[in-house]
Amino acid sequence: MHAAPFPTTRLRRLRATTALRDLVRENRVTADDLILPIFVEEGIDRPLPVDSMPGVERIPERHLPREVEAIARDGVRALMLFGVSHSKDAAGSDAWRKDGLVARMVRAAKDAVPELVVIPDTCFCEYTDHGHCGVIDDGHVHNDITIENLGRQAVVAADAGADLIAPSAMMDGQIAAIRHALDAAGHSNVPIMAYSSKFASSFYGPFRAAAGCELKGDRKTYQMDPANGREALRESMQDEAEGADILMVKPGLPYLDVLARLRERTLLPLAAYQVSGEYAMIRFAAAAGAIDEQAVVRESLSAFKRAGADLILSYFAREVIQEGF
Repeated sequence: MHAAPFPTTRLRRLRATTALRDLVRENRVTADDLILPIFVEEGIDRPLPVDSMPGVERIPERHLPREVEAIARDGVRALMLFGVSHSKDAAGSDAWRKDGLVARMVRAAKDAVPELVVIPDTCFCEYTDHGHCGVIDDGHVHNDITIENLGRQAVVAADAGADLIAPSAMMDGQIAAIRHALDAAGHSNVPIMAYSSKFASSFYGPFRAAAGCELKGDRKTYQMDPANGREALRESMQDEAEGADILMVKPGLPYLDVLARLRERTLLPLAAYQVSGEYAMIRFAAAAGAIDEQAVVRESLSAFKRAGADLILSYFAREVIQEGF
């Protein structure tokens, strides 16, 4: 009997050893790719664990400088700041006060580690007493009043030293309004990272508990229908046309198709947000012994890169950088 001829193409050749696999790996996740979201609460004296996000805490505002220093020592290079406000009103006006929580957080973080990239979330859900992302008028979020207020918030954040503005309210025209406000205030060099394809997702539940922005009802009139992919591309391309410097897809893993299709349509840097529900599922599944946490985190972050993300927002960022997942 004659043996069948050997195939000339053997894809396994480059998988034979760890060294070869590393040599030909197409995508890698490094500290330069990662942004760590943190929650900062005013008026508390000790960290408060977030039960639905094991390992995540609300940081007391007065502890923020030393926490930022520790985060930077661990190799994190960029932070996303979410404020947990005790000064809420119908408009979220504390977010655009020069001595409000947004300004104080940014100033404290930049003073503690000037070289750190500090990115405040630019929205109102953490600062309104109703939990919506803008001003309510006749039962609905008023788009045009809200984008004017977003511009005010962005200027206050930039004045305090923000390196990047990240509007997440999903209002029509918000990027143009913020760009105009920043330029008029002398901040023409401050870039905007738009939450451009942000879906009305069920994966945000743990975040809302962490940030204290639960609400009655939903945000479906302004955040996107999870079933719509083409509309997501329209949203992102509109934000690019209005002057966004970076585009974001949020959530991450359930919307890799959107991320990949967007990568084909734009030359802008793209970000993906591994949101609280994704984080919690991995944590709880690992705690139950169902998965290998490090392997799943590594695989999921690689998926974002493979689909086209340049930046990844993840609550795992600090651990990934520390432990080299």
